[in-house]
Amino acid sequence: MTTYHFIGIKGTGMSALAHILYDSGEKVQGSDVEKRFFTQKALEEKNIPIFPFSETNIKEGHTIIAGNAFSDSHPEIKEALNKGLTFYRYHEFLGEWLKQFTSIAVTGAHGKTSTTGLLAHVLDQSYPISYLIGDGTGKGHVDSKYFVFEACEYRRHFLRYEPDYAIMTNIDFDHPDYFTSIDDVFDAFQSMAERVKKGIIACGDDEQLQQIQAKVPVVYYGFSSTNDFQAQNVTETKHGTEFDVFVRNTYYDTFTIPMYGDHNVLNALSIIAICHYENMKADTMKALSHFEGVKRRFTEKAFGSQMLVDDYAHHPREIRATIETARKKYHDKPIIAIFQPHTFTRTRTFLQEFADSLNLADQVYLCDIFGSAREESGKLTIQDLQELVDNSKILDLSNIEILMEHPDSVLLFMGAGDIQKFQESYESQVEFLNNNQIKKA
Repeated sequence: MTTYHFIGIKGTGMSALAHILYDSGEKVQGSDVEKRFFTQKALEEKNIPIFPFSETNIKEGHTIIAGNAFSDSHPEIKEALNKGLTFYRYHEFLGEWLKQFTSIAVTGAHGKTSTTGLLAHVLDQSYPISYLIGDGTGKGHVDSKYFVFEACEYRRHFLRYEPDYAIMTNIDFDHPDYFTSIDDVFDAFQSMAERVKKGIIACGDDEQLQQIQAKVPVVYYGFSSTNDFQAQNVTETKHGTEFDVFVRNTYYDTFTIPMYGDHNVLNALSIIAICHYENMKADTMKALSHFEGVKRRFTEKAFGSQMLVDDYAHHPREIRATIETARKKYHDKPIIAIFQPHTFTRTRTFLQEFADSLNLADQVYLCDIFGSAREESGKLTIQDLQELVDNSKILDLSNIEILMEHPDSVLLFMGAGDIQKFQESYESQVEFLNNNQIKKA
């Protein structure tokens, strides 16, 4: 029996894939940096071995799966290639693995992870399924009927896949370190559409997606009456959002989701559309009403009189959506944005758009730009963004207690880097100060 060795097993996609193989009865291990990541706990609970990086981890008989963040010069990758071991990049292996199932790819510039999680949740109530979610969550099942997975457009990695179905949430310009323009992004999605084998579920409210050409049927969803699946009569309730669904202008059913914001309604509508296309009953789809969310997507924690929210938002459009959700759910509370830009190229490209989105909050705190593994420095500084954001301040771990000045507020910690350390530091600092006050009393 081969051992699958994951180089960079703590990555969100990599850890999810490791879970899938483990659940499917395969022998799994991996390596990574020693820094602790939020994906690590679930791997440890399954006793999946995690080693520090070393070429000595690479043994004869291993099948190697390498994370896309690591170049061929990485010591473990070099050792694997020198030994002539079976070697895959993450997206290459995933492309082969999904061929065993009825596969549903979820792709788009924004909303992939939430939509993948939502679809996995609904199908998991009624069928044996496997799924891979971009928050590090994965599940395998030897008798899976469906394989639901997040398909990332970065570097056109999703062109390794030939899914039966694809949900396309939107097309937007992002990853400016790779894509040159919105037209370049569209070209990638058009190429992806040509690889889908049975059908595409696309957001018809997105102007770019309206232009997609495919050999398979394209079913559109959205708020506009021109869509095949339309959401009408959207109502915010105490526990979420309720809306009616019309299929080709005929009332179908009413659904409830425990989230707020138009983007969440659209995500849910895409799930209803794919399930309807696969001839599932409305009752199956109503599992939407008890979805608990995915990691780092508006993850809430009550903290004294404040509500702390951890969110992966790292693009201007995502920041707008996160602030909109907070406004709709906590309409009587001030919204405080704590934002850490992710990559210098993205920050430079969308500098004014970031400012415009952040200005929707009542108060903004900016953390230093987080450089990715592929881009660690740049001439741009966080002060360049601060100049464009009204009522903004620079935040670092040394002055984190300043957030205590906002009682009865919603604190949105947003970013794709290590923004969590700011929330963790803030919680620790407040608890330390409170404990000292108790002792003095």
